[in-house]
Amino acid sequence: WKTNLTTPKAGGPYIIIVSNGSEIKTINNVLIGEVWLCSGQSNMEMPLKGFHGQPVIGGNDEIVSSSNNNIRLITVPRTTVLEPKEDFEGHWEVAGPQTTGGFSATAWYFGSLLQEVLQVPVGLIHVSYGGSNVEAWMNKEMLEDFDNTLPIPKTESDLKSNPNRVPTTLFNGMLSPVIGYGIKGAIWYQGESNYERPFEYKDLFKKMVESWRELWNQGAFPFYYAQIAPFDYARFHPQDNLEKYNSAYLREAQLQASKEISNSGMAVLMDVGEEISIHPMDKEKGGKRLAYLALAKTYGLEGFEYESPVFRSIEIIESTVIVSFDNIPNGITSFWKEVKGFEIAGENKVFYPAQAIVRTKSVILSTPKVAKPVAVRYLFKNYAKAELFSGGGLPISSFRTDNW
Repeated sequence: WKTNLTTPKAGGPYIIIVSNGSEIKTINNVLIGEVWLCSGQSNMEMPLKGFHGQPVIGGNDEIVSSSNNNIRLITVPRTTVLEPKEDFEGHWEVAGPQTTGGFSATAWYFGSLLQEVLQVPVGLIHVSYGGSNVEAWMNKEMLEDFDNTLPIPKTESDLKSNPNRVPTTLFNGMLSPVIGYGIKGAIWYQGESNYERPFEYKDLFKKMVESWRELWNQGAFPFYYAQIAPFDYARFHPQDNLEKYNSAYLREAQLQASKEISNSGMAVLMDVGEEISIHPMDKEKGGKRLAYLALAKTYGLEGFEYESPVFRSIEIIESTVIVSFDNIPNGITSFWKEVKGFEIAGENKVFYPAQAIVRTKSVILSTPKVAKPVAVRYLFKNYAKAELFSGGGLPISSFRTDNW
């Protein structure tokens, strides 16, 4: 059963008493506070204790000190089904060493920072499945306008192979039971399983966010997400590596989506990628950067940086290119390291490494191999390490000025 209640002010523990006139049910130890939905694929799913043989840096220390009665956690179990479910087996747990180790590291770092700063209870609903693509988190209605998407399953036999990549299955089995629960907003970490189809991702993702909001019927609730980190995706295609498999195109789609989805924000993770592991060990940066977005854009806190610098424009002066950025309240920096990740091209569309001079708010590029530059790319590769940051240490996303 479901009911809507006007809640008291944040705090607790409270007691809820439910009565039909004769029988009474008492629900104890209830907190009122900020509830966030935490969804995506394996990098959201990766627990604070890490996967087998894949650690989370600092995870063990974080687990030891995680006791906090004002943080509550719940995980929806992995389920793939043909039709939407209304319920799931699970229960809220109080944060502590026995519960946080198996909980999403990204969600934990996000929620624990919110609780520390806001000083109110925080509830985290974890709904993720490793290896899932975005279509699995969408229902049939959301996918109607997309001709090139994967087929929607009709029978149980359609779920036998990679059910986490079959459209609608995770929406039906894992998200549907949660829809309608009162949430403040959502965080999302997914995209790795869509890297082979990057040019569809922006519109699919945008449609998913808009549709989730409609189903929750809470208005355009905040939606903050992590840009996928650099990784050598070419190792998945030793025989048939295509240009579009460069995950920079997927990161580009996510960057474009951040400009088109209302009340959203993207945490850039160019500085945490692992060349040989798709699961970055540093989950703290991602979780906290998502929290920065929420604290600033949802809760109105000020005085700190919360958005990465974003490419604004290029100015071409003879053989030199000046690259300018937005979101730079305290300038940009390479932390005094040489910047090697820029490339420039002329009309022949051949890119060459550029010499870069970092100024306070811009970068000056040149190379003797390109006399008349027309386009710029920055770290537009599967794997690359961040080189440029805001004054607050937030990395700049990979980007390109061409559409070649």
